[in-house]
Amino acid sequence: MVVKVGVAKLGNIASGVMTELLLDERADREDMQTFMATSGTKLEKADVDRVVSNMKAWKPDFCIVVSPNGVLPGPTDARQELAAAGIPVVIITDDVTTKKEWEGVKTSQFGYIIMKADSMIGARREFLDPIEMADYNGNLVKVLALTGAFRKLQLALDKVIDQVKAGKKGAELELPKIIMTAEKAIDGEFTNAYAMSKARAAYEIASAVAMVNVKGCFMTKEWEKYVPIVTSAHEMMRAAAVLCDEAREIEKAGDGIIRKPHKKDGTIVSKVKLMSKPE
Repeated sequence: MVVKVGVAKLGNIASGVMTELLLDERADREDMQTFMATSGTKLEKADVDRVVSNMKAWKPDFCIVVSPNGVLPGPTDARQELAAAGIPVVIITDDVTTKKEWEGVKTSQFGYIIMKADSMIGARREFLDPIEMADYNGNLVKVLALTGAFRKLQLALDKVIDQVKAGKKGAELELPKIIMTAEKAIDGEFTNAYAMSKARAAYEIASAVAMVNVKGCFMTKEWEKYVPIVTSAHEMMRAAAVLCDEAREIEKAGDGIIRKPHKKDGTIVSKVKLMSKPE
């Protein structure tokens, strides 16, 4: 059986850059196929409607809806329309747990993975240009990858794929309900305690970036004041990425990098020593 996994990308968060790639890192899995539809950079109704229409026409076994601020009207409408069409939905978004609308998501039929460290960018014109945007997202992808957050996201989605392969469908599927804290991200990812501590620090710093950028983007009006604020948030993310590099190098030095590749049939195998075969 080939499982059809839809990915609806509405706007952008760093998790959306990698979602379908995490499920098929060498593009050789034979047990699943992905289809991605995107609204582009915006969350306008027409853009979201286009994504939903394309996704419904493809008829995936389940759909991942990834967006910033997943309780906004655009992402909310998208998942509700997909669910109404009988398509199970897993939400991937940044931290929405402080918003009142979150309670409705938490008790709904939707699966969710809340990436607390996938923090909003410092979107002020005096500061943010295309290169600064790309550099920030590069640092954030590194943090989510090397702390273990992306692995936990991938494993959670692979469990849904395995359920479909076992014959479950629709409401029978047990969808993930995960708030990706630092503790969840780093769990089981490191063989060296110092590397683990650096990764934990990186995740906590990256998570704190969101409120700094909220202050700079929405709560401060004078440009002379908000430019240093959003700049400091980007420096925090760069520092978090440096900590992740340091953690990775410690693990390399002890030949302790944990690798868990997919086989062609979707089975996950693992290894630690570089000069060994995954089993």
